[in-house]
Amino acid sequence: MLRINEEAPNFTAETSQGTINFHEWLGNGWDVLFSHPKDFTPVCTTELGYMAGLKPEFEKRNCKIMGLSVDPVSSHTKWSVDIEETQGHKVTYPMIGDPTLKIAKLYGMLPAEAGDTCEGRTAADNAAVRTVFVVGPDKKIKLMLSYPMSTGRNFDEVLRVIDSMQLTAKHKVATPVNWRPGDDVIILPAVSDDEAKQKYPGGWKAPRPYLRIVPSPE
Repeated sequence: MLRINEEAPNFTAETSQGTINFHEWLGNGWDVLFSHPKDFTPVCTTELGYMAGLKPEFEKRNCKIMGLSVDPVSSHTKWSVDIEETQGHKVTYPMIGDPTLKIAKLYGMLPAEAGDTCEGRTAADNAAVRTVFVVGPDKKIKLMLSYPMSTGRNFDEVLRVIDSMQLTAKHKVATPVNWRPGDDVIILPAVSDDEAKQKYPGGWKAPRPYLRIVPSPE
């Protein structure tokens, strides 16, 4: 099982944009890798289209998008036509073909005994292949979200989490429940009061000594 802050497994795969080595393709940026149990499934069709429309927002955050489906690239190409026609956005990010289930297994979405081909497998057989991975510039997994097939994923939430992670990576703060960009943040417990006074000379609100709330540094 993969865990937060472990290195995202590297792989080389055929995609709708040619052969890609994941770590090389990632470079020094962030990435959202989101998987699908099968092509031509209704919920995933809406998700792929929505992510295509959100692509500029991810790019503002130096974040790439890569999809994965347990079907060959030739099937993705046909599916992308449906996605554009029904969702109004053209898929311009790479879609990984995983017909041997290699990457789905590598990322712990399918068990080793699942076999080595997508042939004959239904979306229900691949129900666990519904995960969002956010990978940081250090190639480590920063976020994992798994959804049931019947529930469309909230990619606005993924953007919100990336905003939080990028902010907290730059400053010694954490973001509270339901935080949105511009909201108050929390000073990390590892930051002493003396150090905090240097960074926040205006002080902070502290309903408890361990709960120090300050305006967002950005």
